[in-house]
Amino acid sequence: MRRTLTGATVIALLLGAAPASAAVRAEAPPGPVPRLAPSAVDRLPWLARQLGRQTLPERDGWAAEGAGTTGGSAATPERTRVVHSRADLIAALGGDNASNATDATPKLIYVDGAIDGFEGPDGTPLSCAELADPAYRLDAYLAAYDPAVWGRVAPSGPLEEARVRSVTNQTHQTQINVGPNTTIVGLHGARLTGLTLMIDRASNVIVRNLTLVDTRDCFPAWSPTDGENGNWNSQYDQISVRRSENVWVDHNSFSDGDNPDSTQPVHFGRRYQVHDGSLDVTHTASLVTASWNRFTGRDKLMLIGSSNTVGPDLGRLRVTLHHNLFDGVLQRLPRVRFGQVDVYNNHYRLGGDDFQYALGVGVQSAIHAQNNFFSLDPSLDPADLLYDWGGTALTERGSWVRRGGGPARPVDLLAAYNATHDPDLGADAGWTPTLRRDPVLPTPLVPLVVNPLAGADWLPL
Repeated sequence: MRRTLTGATVIALLLGAAPASAAVRAEAPPGPVPRLAPSAVDRLPWLARQLGRQTLPERDGWAAEGAGTTGGSAATPERTRVVHSRADLIAALGGDNASNATDATPKLIYVDGAIDGFEGPDGTPLSCAELADPAYRLDAYLAAYDPAVWGRVAPSGPLEEARVRSVTNQTHQTQINVGPNTTIVGLHGARLTGLTLMIDRASNVIVRNLTLVDTRDCFPAWSPTDGENGNWNSQYDQISVRRSENVWVDHNSFSDGDNPDSTQPVHFGRRYQVHDGSLDVTHTASLVTASWNRFTGRDKLMLIGSSNTVGPDLGRLRVTLHHNLFDGVLQRLPRVRFGQVDVYNNHYRLGGDDFQYALGVGVQSAIHAQNNFFSLDPSLDPADLLYDWGGTALTERGSWVRRGGGPARPVDLLAAYNATHDPDLGADAGWTPTLRRDPVLPTPLVPLVVNPLAGADWLPL
């Protein structure tokens, strides 16, 4: 069902914190829309065509730094497409998935309907078994690398090599490479299932109004030294930003659909985890704004910085997160290394036995968290919303917490953390954000504004 205007919408508009659709009406250029060649694009409503060409507003987070983020707003009619399938999407991105990452021609792509990363060349669905290397079988893998037999060392040998070849097969199938100067925007109900949008060395990219579901890994890796008891680790994020700048991710919905990790079997005493992150920013990427997104029922969510190694990530990994809804998610909201990360006016609805933490304070991280609202199960302690991953400080102010059905109240999350954990975290991340388009909302208003407006299918497309 299409979302309609609510009282919260009116509040958002009055406070200047409206979603970007309001900016389109204000920023639409005068005069007629340039005539496109007769195509599916011509049949789109005028407003949908304008939204597709919208650029990131000035000062709207780190992605507005420098030249800003314009995506595929300059796309010619020939590079403006409506796509309905995996094959259509690859063709619109340049024609060859292996080389599309280097196609810098401006591209504007509207997604219409559902696209499945497991679609074969003729549109028929592929199974994990069809992507597996002939020498790989999970039952054989489990028998060979059982810690009781193999020990607590990394798997090696023919079966592990066959698993790696299987991963390569899946990567070629489900990882969709996005090139620079690209806008991908979903029409109403657009859905991407089982695929990764890989933005690698591809600056100036916009991704909006998509529902991303169940980016599953058919061949998770067993990591016996990950934690005290080992872990299964999967490879594929729903959106991965690497070695890129000026990326805007706005009004998308992320979930595992009807295939959550909680329903997976247990092998070697650990859950067989088939999903990785929702939106990871790694490998020296920087200048990213994630706004008005909805993250629902996921485990690992957002990793900013993939290594503790001091080196090329210094001065990078600058990300803004504002007006996002984190709903029933478990960890990495986000987890940060090195970067200056601005986290403001987000709503966190958290709980459950598997919840781990919200803000992960990693090595040389500089999180500035302001006016975020936390709705918690009664069992959750505000002191457990932070986690020290080797960092030393964060700036945290204006947080409010509601536990269960109790009243909402301001809580100093850093003081609560320091009262129950050692060593203490410092209170100054060492910087103050300046790239904010609108005034910061008073924290009690955050749920009223974010809940109805975050996620896909709010924009009038």
